[in-house]
Amino acid sequence: MNIRLQKYIADCGVASRRKAEEMIRAGKVKVNGVLVGSSDLGVKVDPAKDKVEVDGSLISSLEKRIYIKLNKPRGYVSSCVSQKGEATICDLLKGVKERLYPVGRLDQASEGLMLLTNDGEMANKLMHPRYEHEKEYLVTCLLPVSSYQLKNLQSGIVIEGEKTRPAQVKLLDHKEFSIILREGKKRQIRRMMEEVGNKVKYLKRVRIKNIQLGSLSAGKFAYLSQAEINDLLS
Repeated sequence: MNIRLQKYIADCGVASRRKAEEMIRAGKVKVNGVLVGSSDLGVKVDPAKDKVEVDGSLISSLEKRIYIKLNKPRGYVSSCVSQKGEATICDLLKGVKERLYPVGRLDQASEGLMLLTNDGEMANKLMHPRYEHEKEYLVTCLLPVSSYQLKNLQSGIVIEGEKTRPAQVKLLDHKEFSIILREGKKRQIRRMMEEVGNKVKYLKRVRIKNIQLGSLSAGKFAYLSQAEINDLLS
């Protein structure tokens, strides 16, 4: 059965479909020894017959699927590639030999739950906006959180001309609240608070869909249980 090249790359756990297309455009992909260019994004391959190379390495869809949750500490970037010499989340995956990539991001100053996998299709489903998967955060602000600020967070705030989706918000203390989002704009919570006249001091993600951070210590990771994997794939 022939499938699109970018889907095959995602199935092999190398990258999401979107990233796979970027790799093809960048001239990093070969099929049977022939370089695939940006004009060949519609090319299809037969996984049983064709040999696909990414960055000079032969890939295969037979690789074992790996699903990991990590408690990202502050100061680490949510990537497996360091752009400016920063510590990356993949530096924390001691003993993991498989090539993984993160599902979504947390900014360098934030901490908490991240998922990593080599299952490109699952990652793409979790990151795609149309699925609206819940993500829950604990937030501490520099100033007391007012009822006005909470109402704005709940109803949505305009950031760069686009209104955020309604959120579930619960006040925990005079400077602390929890928030559940169904989207993931860059630095969204920090930017939302700045728009209503406050500033985030501490930000921690504690849940993605039904996957809980739980008691996992900062900098540590754990393999997902089969029940957790089934929930992500559902």
